[in-house]
Amino acid sequence: MYINCHSYYSLRYGTLSIEKLIETAREHNVDALALTDINNSTGMISFVKQCRKNGIKPIAGIEIRNRNKHLYILIARNNQGFKEVNDFVTFQNLNKKEYPETAPKLENVFVIYPFGSRDANRLAENEFVGVRPFEVLKLFTSDYLKDIPKLVISQPVTFNDETGYELHKNLRAVDNNTLISKLTPEMVAHKSEVMMPVDKLLKYYERYPEIVRNTEKLINRCEIDFDFNTLKNKMAFTGNIEDDKTLLRKLAFDGLECRYGRQNRVARERVEKELGIIFKLGFSAYFLITWDIIRYSMSRGFYHVGRGSGANSVVAYCLKITDVDPIDLNLYFERFINPKRTSPPDFDIDYSWREREDVQDYIFKRYGHEHTALLGATSTFKKRSIFRELGKVHGLPKVEIDALVENPQADTNRNLITEKIFQMSEQLAGFPNLRSIHAGGILISEKPITYYTALDLPPKGFLTTQWDMYVAEGIGFEKLDILSQRGIGHIRDAAEIILKNRGIKVDVHNVDKFKKDKRVKQQLKRGETIGCFYIESPAMRGLLKKLHCDNYLTLVAASSIIRPGVARSGMMKEYIKRFHNPDKIEYLHPVMKDQLKETFGVMVYQEDVLKVCHHFAGLDLADADVLRRAMSGKYRGNTEMMHIVEKFFSNCRAKGYPDTLTKEVWRQIESFAGYSFSKAHSASYAVESFQSLYLKAWFPLEFITAVINNFGGFYHTWVYFNEARRQGANIELPCVNNSKFLTTIKGKSIYIGFIHIANFENKTGRQIQAERECNGRFRSLEDFVLRIPVGIEQLILLIRVNAFRFTAKSKAELLWEVHLLINKNTPKNDKSLFYTPPKQFTLPKLEHSSVEDAYDEIELLGFPVTLPYFDLLKTKFRGELMAKDMIHNVGKKVRLVGHLVTLKYVRTVKNEWMHFGTFFDAKGEFFDTVHFPNSLKNYPFKGKGLYLMFGEITQEFGFATLTVEKLAKLPLKSDPRE
Repeated sequence: MYINCHSYYSLRYGTLSIEKLIETAREHNVDALALTDINNSTGMISFVKQCRKNGIKPIAGIEIRNRNKHLYILIARNNQGFKEVNDFVTFQNLNKKEYPETAPKLENVFVIYPFGSRDANRLAENEFVGVRPFEVLKLFTSDYLKDIPKLVISQPVTFNDETGYELHKNLRAVDNNTLISKLTPEMVAHKSEVMMPVDKLLKYYERYPEIVRNTEKLINRCEIDFDFNTLKNKMAFTGNIEDDKTLLRKLAFDGLECRYGRQNRVARERVEKELGIIFKLGFSAYFLITWDIIRYSMSRGFYHVGRGSGANSVVAYCLKITDVDPIDLNLYFERFINPKRTSPPDFDIDYSWREREDVQDYIFKRYGHEHTALLGATSTFKKRSIFRELGKVHGLPKVEIDALVENPQADTNRNLITEKIFQMSEQLAGFPNLRSIHAGGILISEKPITYYTALDLPPKGFLTTQWDMYVAEGIGFEKLDILSQRGIGHIRDAAEIILKNRGIKVDVHNVDKFKKDKRVKQQLKRGETIGCFYIESPAMRGLLKKLHCDNYLTLVAASSIIRPGVARSGMMKEYIKRFHNPDKIEYLHPVMKDQLKETFGVMVYQEDVLKVCHHFAGLDLADADVLRRAMSGKYRGNTEMMHIVEKFFSNCRAKGYPDTLTKEVWRQIESFAGYSFSKAHSASYAVESFQSLYLKAWFPLEFITAVINNFGGFYHTWVYFNEARRQGANIELPCVNNSKFLTTIKGKSIYIGFIHIANFENKTGRQIQAERECNGRFRSLEDFVLRIPVGIEQLILLIRVNAFRFTAKSKAELLWEVHLLINKNTPKNDKSLFYTPPKQFTLPKLEHSSVEDAYDEIELLGFPVTLPYFDLLKTKFRGELMAKDMIHNVGKKVRLVGHLVTLKYVRTVKNEWMHFGTFFDAKGEFFDTVHFPNSLKNYPFKGKGLYLMFGEITQEFGFATLTVEKLAKLPLKSDPRE
């Protein structure tokens, strides 16, 4: 009888999870239930699955609303009807239209209108009017008495009790951006929208048994189910599964010859083995579609990086999906696909952030918009956002909301209103808040995607599923991840800039050459990696120095052990210790030595877990991977895992291992499996790191320019300009005759792009570049004003950043001139025949200082260019020694002066904050600091700037740091503009 139920996927409206809704239905002996979330079908797959498990008949539908106005409910008669409903919602989303007041004609869908909104005698055969319990009495005086066959029971379900109703009101206030006290009846559900026992509900309709029968008939005519056991992706790339197998085999063996030559028996056997599993599990089309996408992107000259567990596949390597050789790195295919893996695999393909949308567009056009969609995601309410949202609807001033968000536990933040906010926040935590987009997942479906979900159209312009990756995986979709990252943009742009600035064509794919390059190895060993993909953070640079890393395999390991779980477990430190003392390692068993010698007995990679389970305990690789996935946290305790664990111990007993040995190996597996990283993933990252390293080693200025223009990296942009200067560049302020919209390099001079000027319009920056390229350099400020349509505010920004310095006039002279050139009452850029030149003038000599220029640069660019930051200090003290001297003064207590670059916040076991800092010295060289809780309590940081620090220089494996005892922020010279 419940054909209008809302879950919390009715965003900012419903209060019940799918599980809670079904649990409530069971408690009230409800045997059929319709999920009709507002304008979406996000929860439907999970709803159907849970209903089947609990013996309840699921019914699919969507409640249609325009904002707060309830229009009608669409109930699907079957799966085709569900598709029709999804198509309708998708069409409205795609065209950004309001829903029509009258439901469309849908062949397999019932329509239920609210009481009083339609004449019953004008309803189509599939249309009805819902009568709510409190509306039954209105039937006495209603025309509906003449059309009882068109009436059905309507008892919406939105919450379970009074507490749920209060939560609902809070959600509605958030959604309507209003105070709770200002909610109107249209904005909120009726207080009666709860589920009650069926017999109690039917009592309201005992005078009208035909309404009950009408509802039962409607329910009986509805049926919805999904197959959760088969793959839902496009079944055949060529149109025929057997042809797919033939094509994949041909492509794999053609690629095998290219990658390994004709005589490599090991590679040939591996390809045969992988193809057998791929064919058996029905993944041929998946590989071919990925190959097709790579083929397209390579034809366009796009760079890509294939990474993730897909890099464990030799077939993927042969198809050029990845550039990591699994045989060379001893990677197991079973980490990617195995016969016992219940979840589908996925490839992760990275492109430059500028090129990803082109690739996505190709996929949609190649495989059809009906069958292709980006994967959705759900943003949930989290603590800080909850406090902010609830604070607003409860009427707290912004100052109090900020204080509450910053420190919820403070006594000053405790009162009757905040107590209510705390209570609501507990209930609201984890609730869906907004539908968003997965980082890169794309689905290519055999059936139209709307068979499974309605689709949204986010700002990017590609249709997106309303449910997330977990639902997709549960129903049998393999997502393909088309991701973007700035590192690829660095590499591509650097190659283009090198060709333009130096006339040298660099093959960035010649990674084997890069791995052997002596200059690259030395740079890696010194931790000279600023701007290099994945290896530029302070922690990573420190690790590279501690490992004296100068080769690919060590870098692969470093890319894995740097991850938080490994570091927290203490295994990163243990790995470094063993790396430097390999002769002192005591292995638990010869098998452990054989399998983990490369990583000094530490399980650095997920593949190491597989190797130990396989070679030590005798599990087959498929079982070993099931165990690894189960131990990652999500599936701990399931039956299949417990069976494999028993098999692990029984196999070890059969091999005659002592129980103490078996338990210790198992303990290590348990502790490592949860945080270990895919070796294939690390290897893919390391390949890209070597590409960056080579470019930086041989073409540092062009490389850093590319990094700056991709706006991505660990650090703020000013740090990369510092790095360019450190590498010998002359950093030039923006110049209307030399700069472009983006930063450019000419010889050793790097001109800052117009894009970096605060509050400067991008359109104007592009116009300056285009006009100069078409009609030549600007001859004067007057010439510029005549040729560029620009307002006085934008001109002043250019003058203040000294972009007209080619005129040899001071800023003051130019500011005076510009006010004469552009009068607020005259049209801008008057190019009429009767142009009157402005009056000439002579200004008295005005005071001007380099400090004033520096403050202009800090305001407009974020950092000084014409004056080093250190020269702005009131003091001339620059520290007792420089960064390069620290390693020679270990154990000494010294005073250092540094410009703060970045801070890392870490909680200790006592739940106290400590910091790891990174600074520049006066020569632009990096040094690192440690700030323990006691030091921070007495000497906290006070924002960005330059600091004087006192502490002891310590070292670990040759990497020096300053353990800070005291610090003070140093004052700067006063701003002469004030």
